[in-house]
Amino acid sequence: MDKMVILDSDGVINHVADDDVTTVGNWDPIGGSIEAINRLKKAGYLVTIATNQSGIARGLYSEQELQQMHLKMTKMLETRGASIDGIFYCPHGPEANCICRKPKPGLLFQIAKKYDIDLSQTPFVGDNISDVQAAKMANAKPVLVRTGKGEYVMQNFPEALDVPVYDDLAHFVRETLRRR
Repeated sequence: MDKMVILDSDGVINHVADDDVTTVGNWDPIGGSIEAINRLKKAGYLVTIATNQSGIARGLYSEQELQQMHLKMTKMLETRGASIDGIFYCPHGPEANCICRKPKPGLLFQIAKKYDIDLSQTPFVGDNISDVQAAKMANAKPVLVRTGKGEYVMQNFPEALDVPVYDDLAHFVRETLRRR
């Protein structure tokens, strides 16, 4: 069975502008995040993304624009010889009450099924309480980063107090690879 790390995107890999990244032009990686993914890949990990993208349902951007943002990230990774193994996203708003929208665990279950991974051995790195809740519901290992909404979550959600916290994705990857 392969080792995997699942990542949220907005607030973990890239900066978030006004709650949503809405254009390819303002998609900007958080310092060290692209290199961190590259390090995971070189260490033999599968790396996938599980992200809510309700901006699609709200008409802020289209699925095509989201694909262009993912392509920008993919090209940045390719220049370093790395890649993302899979990107899973929920395009629905909260009112849709779908199983794929975090905090529900549907995206994580999709990833586990496609890649035949054991979620109980798989970190899910996020910056939002919905990431922590989805990881716990899926029996994955929740991890919180201080970037994005991470600081806010640490100060306002007691259920996140038992979750390992890292400064950013690069810090998580350094510690994970050191412990191997």
